Amino acid sequence: MASEIPYDESPSGEESGEIKCKNIVTDPVRGLKICADTGEIIGEDIIGTESDVKAYTPEERQQKTHYGGPLKYSHHYMGVEASLEHPRDHGPKGIKQRKILPRRPPRLSARPLTSVDKNLQTALSLINEVASRMGMPEIVVEDASKIYREAMEKGLTRGRSIESIVAASLYAASRIHGLPHSLTDIIKAMKGNVDAETRRDVARSYRLLVRDLNIKIPVRKPENFVYTIISALGLPEHVAIEAIKIIDLSRKKGLTAGKDPGGLAGAAVYLAALKHGIRKTQKEIAHVVGVTEVTIRNRYKEIAQALGIEEELEEKGGEEKG
Repeated sequence: MASEIPYDESPSGEESGEIKCKNIVTDPVRGLKICADTGEIIGEDIIGTESDVKAYTPEERQQKTHYGGPLKYSHHYMGVEASLEHPRDHGPKGIKQRKILPRRPPRLSARPLTSVDKNLQTALSLINEVASRMGMPEIVVEDASKIYREAMEKGLTRGRSIESIVAASLYAASRIHGLPHSLTDIIKAMKGNVDAETRRDVARSYRLLVRDLNIKIPVRKPENFVYTIISALGLPEHVAIEAIKIIDLSRKKGLTAGKDPGGLAGAAVYLAALKHGIRKTQKEIAHVVGVTEVTIRNRYKEIAQALGIEEELEEKGGEEKG
């Protein structure tokens, strides 16, 4: 099995149908691709329907082909189904009725589940549970499940807790698809609280998976955090569009290099809301993106000064006092 987890990074100027847009962002909450320049929805960020079979000759394809939907890494038996026929299924009109049953590997059907099987069942159940709590799309669940399976195959789960590898797999899958969830967010959704030792353990597991499975993690962009903040705080669409424009201007001014993308996005949303006369506290925004109020305040001041809009913001009511 190939160890690299694929991901789709659409180039600037991507076309979706008849719509052309040079600044496309993903709304991870609604699973949509949106043109940041106009606010138009230009597509859905969904799993493709292409075949999951990799074959290079007709004979190899015939051996590997399965019927039904694509493989589901989040299901214990991969979601593969077998069609079982019976002579009674052939009626007088030649209509064939099939009984659909899960295809269980022969080595598993004749004996109880092993500890490895139970480990996988527990892990996949936990991945689905945590992803559901956090509202993660199906494609992230599938990639996290695939990462966990590959980690098991390579022996990376030995000596480590299921929870640690599950959290690391979900974080890696979230990063691959540009979701702004932090390690802390995932651990909190899984356990309800976060302590320093647990976070260090999950961080070590994440680095192990990325290194040993050769996972390519794209650089996180501030734009990917914007719609999460907007949705969490109930802000209107035009604030999101304004925030993304502010981020783009900040990038051209050299303000984004080396800065935490969540902090930049939070400051841009705070600034955009102020420009439209909407008051949200730095504390509210900082809580959503998982950074401190000081980070939001510092990024806000840097951006406002660099863009020369301090006076305009003062007229709108000014920055809250820290």
